[in-house]
Amino acid sequence: MLRHVVLFSWKKETSEEKIKEIEQAFADLPGRIDVIEDFEWGTDVSVENRAHGFTHCFFVSFKTEEDRDAYLPHPAHQAFVELVTPLFEDVLVIDYLKQ
Repeated sequence: MLRHVVLFSWKKETSEEKIKEIEQAFADLPGRIDVIEDFEWGTDVSVENRAHGFTHCFFVSFKTEEDRDAYLPHPAHQAFVELVTPLFEDVLVIDYLKQ
């Protein structure tokens, strides 16, 4: 199992409405891309004050690295990337194989 973790921080001018649109667009991807095995997301609720401006975490699971590799260039994923890129301040992506 491969986990694909994506964290976003937003530009100051990114509206709450746009952030809601992004949340929904990411949440719609599992219905559009069949190699996604599991998906969850949430916003930071930590009390440790270590998020460094990141507010949103999206967690996408794939059965194999090949499935992740098929996901990345998929047209639905690329449309999501086009939507979100102008709006985030920073993004952090980590992939790992579940141990």
